[in-house]
Amino acid sequence: MSDVGFGVESRLWPVYRARMTFARKIILHVPVSDEALLDGFVEQCLIDDVSLVAVVGPGCERIEEIIDEIVVGEGNDENRFICTTSHPNEPFDDVLNMAETWEFERGDPVQQVRL
Repeated sequence: MSDVGFGVESRLWPVYRARMTFARKIILHVPVSDEALLDGFVEQCLIDDVSLVAVVGPGCERIEEIIDEIVVGEGNDENRFICTTSHPNEPFDDVLNMAETWEFERGDPVQQVRL
């Protein structure tokens, strides 16, 4: 399991900067430092073929909804898909176990991300 952070590179808006390719399964910790980072984060997830983004922490349901809206976009690209889940009151170990045993990528690593 690895941790990835993000930085701001523009005075106009925050820009996502990946240090590596994302794992196929991600646990996103909230709260996020800047919700504007979500757009770039989601686009990179789509590029890296991420299959699961499990959101944990206070307000995770709202962040999951924002991620879903970004993924759907205009709704005219069937190739834009990421499964998202939110876990507002679940122990972290339970969420980690769910991600580790995610049926499509069993055995693949789970990456923790903080924005």
